Amino acid sequence: MSVVVVGIQWGDEGKGKIVDLLTEKADMVVRFQGGNNAGHTLVVEGKKFIFHLIPSGILHRDKMCVIGNGVVIDPFILLEEMEALEKEGVSVTPDRLKISARAHLILPYHRHLDRAREARSGKKIGTTGRGIGPAYEDKVGRRGIRMADFMSPHIFEQKLRENVAWTNFVLTQYLGNEPIDSAEFDFLDEALRERLRPYVVDVSLLLYEAAKEGKAILYEGAQGALLDVDHGTYPFVTSSNTVTGNVGCGAGVGPGSLKEVVGVLKAYTTRVGGGPFPTELNDATGQALRDKGAEYGATTGRPRRCGWFDAVAVKHAVRVNGVTSLALTKLDVLSDLSALRVCTAYRIEGEKITGFPPLAEDLEMVVPVYEELEGWQQDITSCRRWEDLPIQAQQYISYIERTVEVPVDIISVGSDREQTIIKRHPFGEL
Repeated sequence: MSVVVVGIQWGDEGKGKIVDLLTEKADMVVRFQGGNNAGHTLVVEGKKFIFHLIPSGILHRDKMCVIGNGVVIDPFILLEEMEALEKEGVSVTPDRLKISARAHLILPYHRHLDRAREARSGKKIGTTGRGIGPAYEDKVGRRGIRMADFMSPHIFEQKLRENVAWTNFVLTQYLGNEPIDSAEFDFLDEALRERLRPYVVDVSLLLYEAAKEGKAILYEGAQGALLDVDHGTYPFVTSSNTVTGNVGCGAGVGPGSLKEVVGVLKAYTTRVGGGPFPTELNDATGQALRDKGAEYGATTGRPRRCGWFDAVAVKHAVRVNGVTSLALTKLDVLSDLSALRVCTAYRIEGEKITGFPPLAEDLEMVVPVYEELEGWQQDITSCRRWEDLPIQAQQYISYIERTVEVPVDIISVGSDREQTIIKRHPFGEL
């Protein structure tokens, strides 16, 4: 049995908490795309954990966590994250964490390129500056350095010399920056290589054998569908495919093995960085959502842009992901509002449309068409059953279900693991 968890807005939907909940019934948790530009925040027994590369299932002591070949890995960040978890008493041993030998590395020159290009650009994408885009460019340009290359010193050093020379040419001759200081590569030494070596495996084979044995596998996506390089608000997107279809490529498994797709979304909408955002609220309501929802990036600390629930964008994301079930997060953040709005269509130059336009320029022009619903204005953080929710909250959720045509099976009413209502579990009955 395999379940996929994907974000179906612009990321930051609260996937970490949902993955943590579902991990209880999984044997393995697999990350299949993205880099350390993503962050999952979990609150467990009052303690906050922030994950960037390692699947959040690592907090469950009897689970195996896997980083697939579709992830780009900054080895320094990975080691830092491993050591931070171990200091908190979380075991990150080779029998609990596996890393694909085919995963590409993010190296210091990728970060230099990322920041230099963003600084030069007249139209800011809003990247995190962590080198994710340039690492993916190297991958498709067939000059990337993979974990397998790093494990072979001679191959690694040859490729590193070639890539540093090429990068310094671009930095100095085109971007007008200083060349890279070779001292930045000192940490990529034999000690780091041998530290990571026991973790590096053929992930595709590992997952194939696990599936044959009937293991329950949970695939954990990063970012969100509207940041997908093909299906998102291009060019204001990330550099990988964030949708369900990339599980096969990013983990090395057949698509027929994927049975359930859980789409995670907030009860409202947020976005970090540049790009169109039709339902954005640049007013006191938007600020209230930001403050109550603690809407600041787990990776960058940047304030998130906030707005009403956008059913047009969600229906697009549901379709391209093949979502079978929804997990609605941060419902409690709406509890102070007397009235709520849901965008059900767009208008472009007076014409009403219900599809999601492919051009960012068109999305910048749209005027959202709203339906208004009654708020509940009472604390719901102690609710643990559907029947415990105020009738207005039930009506809001039911309206979303009817509008996007997918059932909401998991409802989060607070940041803690226990503050959750589960109507149906994707791995089966609890």
